[in-house]
Amino acid sequence: MFDFAIVGGGIVGLSTGMAIYQRYPNAKVVVFEKESRVAEHQTGHNSGVIHSGIYYKPGSFKARFARQGSKSMTEFCQIHGIDHDICGKVIVATKQEELSLLDNLYQRGLQNTLGIEQIGVDELREIEPHVNGLGAIRVPQAGIVNYRQVSEKFASLIMENGGEIHLNTKAEKITEESDYVTIETNKGTFKSRMLINCAGLHSDRVAKAAGYLTDMKIVPFRGEYFKLKPEKRYLVKNLIYPVPNPKFPFLGVHFTRMISGEVDAGPNAVLSFKREGYKKTDLNLNDLAEVLSYGGFWKLAGKFMKEGMDEYVRSFSKKQFTKSLQELIPEIVEDDLIPAPAGVRAQALKYDGNMVDDFHIIMGKRSIHVCNAPSPAATASIEIGKEVVSRIPEQSHLLEAELV
Repeated sequence: MFDFAIVGGGIVGLSTGMAIYQRYPNAKVVVFEKESRVAEHQTGHNSGVIHSGIYYKPGSFKARFARQGSKSMTEFCQIHGIDHDICGKVIVATKQEELSLLDNLYQRGLQNTLGIEQIGVDELREIEPHVNGLGAIRVPQAGIVNYRQVSEKFASLIMENGGEIHLNTKAEKITEESDYVTIETNKGTFKSRMLINCAGLHSDRVAKAAGYLTDMKIVPFRGEYFKLKPEKRYLVKNLIYPVPNPKFPFLGVHFTRMISGEVDAGPNAVLSFKREGYKKTDLNLNDLAEVLSYGGFWKLAGKFMKEGMDEYVRSFSKKQFTKSLQELIPEIVEDDLIPAPAGVRAQALKYDGNMVDDFHIIMGKRSIHVCNAPSPAATASIEIGKEVVSRIPEQSHLLEAELV
């Protein structure tokens, strides 16, 4: 009998396991991960940015956890010797009509108590000499890290505390009893006093398997990237972002210097035909049918038809993708770009067509379900783990006295 069973070995599941041991050092914890290694999906395909929280609604989990998470993630990396760089980023207005949007974003950043500053063209050019811009916000708190490396350290800390991580183990059926939860997997049946669902791209399905019908569905969006040829990396010093389109729920193409020294350019955002569909050719008929039969998807598509079509054009036209990048760095040409691995974002979508705008946690009788944790979840992972553990009901002790 375990005290806690965590479904999902990505960065959020592993940070939750780590947080459990901080509160319950004698707990018996098991993490089930269906892949052969941890951090294989959203975490392992992450851009590696330590976000500041500037974009998010003041008072939201995203704003608070990103702000706190950028600090706790940086401290964790310092303590454990994980390569990272708090290099800062610039958010750049390239058109006159974007200056008012830039000012609105600056005000939001101040509301989120961030130490940011608005800068003019001359200072922008000092920071990023090749950028085309009329003005910018400098965000010194932003940085870069390898989140797979962070996740592997989380996993090692869990095991050092006596926890177990079962790879190649898929949770298939979950039954909540009065005193425990039964988890049937492809590797046998396990019992735990509490289940914590951190299954990312499959979090809604795991919640359903446990008997909870949510008012949302995970819809996968693939973000496709190019990277700069090594001889053109000098064009980008650190992180360069556009002013986000307030009418479209994605950030737009940007430039990211990775901790490896590579420079990523992108992403666009297109519907993935498979929940773990990292290639254009990836297709799962069940996954696709589930999206296409969901009314919320069609309502979302209707709202953003033009923007969505532009994303698909960029997906199949390197020329158009390059044009988008040239708005920030005019010197970029098609030949400077080589294909880079894509990522998939697990976005929870309501039936009314609205995206779930914040991290979303659902409480069960003997389970906790993290049902929406897209970006900036990697940045915020330590804080999300703490929040999940803070919701463990004391009376369900469940947890025997010796755990405390």
